[in-house]
Amino acid sequence: MEGDALTRLRITKSPRPCFNRRTMRERFPSTLHPQLSTAFRVVLAAFLACVLLLMIFEERLIFHPTRHPHGDWQPAGLAVEDAHFHSADGTALHGWFVEHDTPRAVVLFCHGNAGNVTHRADTLRVLHRELRLSVLVFDYRGYGRSKGRPHEAGVLADARAARAWLAERTGVPASEIVLLGRSLGGGVAVDLAAGDGARALILESTFTSLPDVAAGFYPWAPVHWLMRTRLDSKSKIAKFSGPVLQSHGDADEIVPFRLGQQLYEAIPHDDKRLVTLPGRMHNDPQPVTYYRELERFLEHVTGVAGRAG
Repeated sequence: MEGDALTRLRITKSPRPCFNRRTMRERFPSTLHPQLSTAFRVVLAAFLACVLLLMIFEERLIFHPTRHPHGDWQPAGLAVEDAHFHSADGTALHGWFVEHDTPRAVVLFCHGNAGNVTHRADTLRVLHRELRLSVLVFDYRGYGRSKGRPHEAGVLADARAARAWLAERTGVPASEIVLLGRSLGGGVAVDLAAGDGARALILESTFTSLPDVAAGFYPWAPVHWLMRTRLDSKSKIAKFSGPVLQSHGDADEIVPFRLGQQLYEAIPHDDKRLVTLPGRMHNDPQPVTYYRELERFLEHVTGVAGRAG
């Protein structure tokens, strides 16, 4: 009886399945049409190629220098002194210094990602004549007469070298220099202020971080994971305890206004002011109303009155 039962069990036991490509196709037919599958692979390859190109050309997409001799290097009605100095790695740098006879503050101006110092002549005139400031505007490496090629660590080192030159030239301690940064220069100025302090910090149309800006241009790319260039002002600005004046156009198409608001909210103290510029886009010149607010801010910081044009 026992042997018969074992025989029956062997007879009724199901055979082990044998899977090969043919049986797999028969049991699990593809849900994608061959043409759709090919199209998916093409789209995926194109996506990966675009991401790779963004990574390769990242710095060229961020920095747009105008090299010498392009620009007006003899601006009318503005007495500029050529500043020559070197970054920490030996890169030769250049800037323009405009000295006021009786300055109420000394300012280091960190400009944006395009052009060179010659494109800031109008701003220098207002800062010098109307606001009574001594100002150094300098070119990052690769811009204007400065040598080298721009990258994040380099431009941050360049700013420190510029401030050191300005402190020596004016006799004002580096920690007592007012930092002014516009757009990309705002990220540079925040890094300086957070690392070494400043008398005050002035930010124009700047951002929380460069990946946050890039996400607006390339929403399909994982820029927050891939970008090497960060300029993470949102995390750095919490380390600066001095007064801050921030301005931003609410129609800014390059650095969205909301990024300016988020950066402002990250400032951990109350000695701050956000000036909203209605209808202003990123590259629009600053209006007279802004310079009036800047005038009040400088009076608050220095205790010295002046006038704005």
